[in-house]
Parts: sequence; structure tokens; C-alpha cells
Amino acid sequence: MANIPEDRIPVIVGVGEIVDRPKEIAAGLEPLALLEEALRRAEADSGARLLGEIQSLDVVNFLSWRYRDPEKLLAARIGAKPAHCYYGPVGGESPIRYLHEAAQRIARGECSVAAVCGAEAQSTATKAERAKVTLPWTPFAHDVEEPKRGAAFQKPLAVKLGVFRPITVYPLYESATSAHWGQTPGQALAESGELWSTFAGVAAQNPNSWLKKKFAPDEITTPTPDNRLIAWPYTKLMVANPSVNMGGALILTSLAKARAAGVPEDRIVYALGGASADEPRDYLVRDQFFESHPQNAVLKAIMDLVEGDGRKFDAIELYSCFPVVPKMARRTLGLGPDVQPTVAGGLTFFGAPLNTYMTHAACAMVRKLRGGGRLGLLYGQGGFVTKHHALVLSRTAPKAAIAQDTSVQAEADRNRRRVPDFVTEAAGKGKVEAFTVIYRGNGEIEHGVTMLRTEDDRRTLGRIPASDTKTLAHLLNMNRAPVGTTGDIVTADDGMLEWRVA
Repeated sequence: MANIPEDRIPVIVGVGEIVDRPKEIAAGLEPLALLEEALRRAEADSGARLLGEIQSLDVVNFLSWRYRDPEKLLAARIGAKPAHCYYGPVGGESPIRYLHEAAQRIARGECSVAAVCGAEAQSTATKAERAKVTLPWTPFAHDVEEPKRGAAFQKPLAVKLGVFRPITVYPLYESATSAHWGQTPGQALAESGELWSTFAGVAAQNPNSWLKKKFAPDEITTPTPDNRLIAWPYTKLMVANPSVNMGGALILTSLAKARAAGVPEDRIVYALGGASADEPRDYLVRDQFFESHPQNAVLKAIMDLVEGDGRKFDAIELYSCFPVVPKMARRTLGLGPDVQPTVAGGLTFFGAPLNTYMTHAACAMVRKLRGGGRLGLLYGQGGFVTKHHALVLSRTAPKAAIAQDTSVQAEADRNRRRVPDFVTEAAGKGKVEAFTVIYRGNGEIEHGVTMLRTEDDRRTLGRIPASDTKTLAHLLNMNRAPVGTTGDIVTADDGMLEWRVA
């Protein structure tokens, strides 16, 4: 510790998780109760009495229930009066951002005890709605505005074609990246299956995970009635599973506070620093889809942060809403296909309590480092490859104070190429930039969608009707990537642009 005062060194001292599997629907815990229990478990884990002293409280956005000022309700339940009391917007990266910001707050001397927590009760909420069961929870706040999500930021044409949700946008990145890496679709799918099987194996060993079952790669990638295709090439076992009831929490203090409170040294994990950067919220105004400049900038900054000592990560958590994200991240980090990408188990198998998965990943990382690891990387991502935040945790004390300016947005923006104009009217030839095929619940194709470059290098979207079996077969060829191939752009009777192979 290079002359850093102990009251300015942020450490994580407690982690807590809860998984709720009620036998009766009405017995399910509401998000506020899950939050409180996770915090109480985190306090117990620290071995100190800290909840009443929390001066900074961040609550991750949840979507399964709506409250007015949930952060204030939670603070009252735990007997705290935090000066910083925040309930943030939607974003899968937000738990990592909140942990990072809490650590920076401690380093600035603004507080000595902070907490970050999140919870969802989507499984119970969905079952109650279907069974028409009235839940004995805090009344739903109908007067509180619903949080903005994907469709609010996308172009009308993307919404009309159904490519405005994570499950239909990430496949566009999947097709573009695999083609850029020189893979056939079959090779890309095999890589995804192997990677997801690794996530499943970790989740099977995690006592806090929702699905505790190992899956072979072929079980994950092969469509079956129970594992239907949702949007090419993703099956149900390749996407995030939000139907869970979970809460997670972490408590941070200064090193001085931890020692004064009697926290055992073997519970203490240091926050070393991190980085953040974003893409435009409207994914159609990005320059391309085979890499993410903000992701690259964030992960390269993280490597620079730890490479000064020649240190390598003993454990990593690469965000895993869909396979393309960790596949991109591990390449940027220079890691091979045999990478161990998770300490928690991933959003499919551990479970995806929507925005707060990385809260649980951080809990798992703290336990991993306490158990013998020295250096851990937490990489979170939100939106449609949009928001990126990474944080480094360590069992050894920092040699320098945690940096306050950690945005690498300028570096990301410097690497951005020209963005093509987006048009809704076009004709002539169109070259495939990315694509997906959207499936109905019964397994039948609804339609395909191609992202196209026109002859004058503008960008548009083209539909492929389910009846155009020739073009769909071209897109779904497992032995040759259709990205980069050319076809005809035509206008259908309903005015929608369509794309077809000659």
C-alpha cells in the first residue's frame, strides 16, 4: 500500500444471496424482501454489524414488480439513512458500475460503508399472473412510469420487423462476428455449445444457481420441443433465463472501517479499479457489428491496469446473456476457446435476474478470491452490446489509489469508423451485413431479417417471408456464412422492404 490512508482504501467485506423457491405461489417473497434478506446475509458474512451504518446504497433496477422509491423503502427496512440512496435505470452492467462507484466514493472519503444490491421475483410474479393469484406484496405502484427498454431507443422499422429485443438483436452480432472470424455457421454454433456447456458445469456446482444441471454442447445447440429455436442461431438453452426469484448484495467499507469493525482479514477483498464505455443506444447507428469499440477499449484498459505487475487473472466473469458476448470478450482478452468464463454459472443456467446477474457474479468472485485466487475480472454489459463496465478485484492491497476517471469513451470513439446512413426505401442489390431468423413458439419460422448495405453503401433492414424457402435456406446454410452475399432488395405489397437471393 503506497502511502494510501486505510480510510481511503475500498474493500468488499460481505456478500449475501438468496434463492426463493416457494411451495405455494402466494408464499413467494417480493423483491423488497429479497433485497433485505440478501443485505442481512451480506452483513452476517462480514462478521460485523454494518447495515445501520450504510451511507451509500445502490439498488439495481428490477422489472418483476414496481415500487415508488424502492431504495428508500429498503433503507428504512434495514435502519439506514444513506446520504447516497439510488435506484438506477435498466442495464446489465449496472451492478459492476455501482460497485465501482461505491469504491470510488470510499476512496474520496465520502463514506465508509456502502452497499450494492439487486433482486427479482419474476418466477413468482409470472406464476401468480397466470394463476390469477393476488400476491400479498407491497401494492404495485401503477403510477410509477415503466423503465425505458429496447424499443424506446430503436428505429420504427426495427420495431416493425421484431429486431428490437435482446433475443433478436444479439443474433445480428453473432452472424457478423462469426463471419468476420472466418467461421462457418456450424463452427460458430459448435463454439457456442462448448462455451455454454462450460457455463452449465459451473452453475451445476453453485448452490445459489437456478438450474443445477450439466448440459452437453449438443444438448444446448440442438433444437427440440423443450429447447426450441427462438432467433437463429439461439435455442432456449442459449439465452438468458429471467424466470427466477433471487436477491444478491455486497457490502463495501474502507479498510480502516473493516479493521475497526472486526472484519476478519480473510474476508477482505480489494477493489483495484476498472473502466467503462458505451455504444449509441440505437444499434443501427453503429459502424459495424463484428466488434464493439467500447468493449475493446474497456477490456484493454483492464489488461493495462493489471499488466504492470505481470499479473494475470485467476478468475473471470464474462457477461453471458447470449454466447456472442463472451466469445467477443475472450478474443479481446487474448484468451482461447478453453477459457473458464464464469465463477457463477451464466445467465442461462445460474439464472438471469434481469439487470442484477452481475451482483451474483460479484458475490461468487469474492468467494473465489477468498478461497485462494488472487486477481479477478468482472465484466458486465447492458443493452444490445451497448453499455460496458469492468472491475478488477484482488486479494492483495493496491499499490495506487483507485482512479476516479475511468471512462475510456474517447478511446472507443477514436476507433469508430464511418457510420452508414440508414434508409427505409431502397432498391437494387443489397449485401448482407448481419441477419437472423425469428421463430414462433411452435417452432415455425415467423420471418427472417437481414441487415443490408445498399449499392450506394447505405444501411437498411430487409424482411424474408416464411414462404421464401430458397432465401431462408441460403441464410440457414451451416457450411457457408451468408454475410457478405448479395441479393435483390424489393418492396412488398405492404410497403416493407424484402431481400431475396437470385
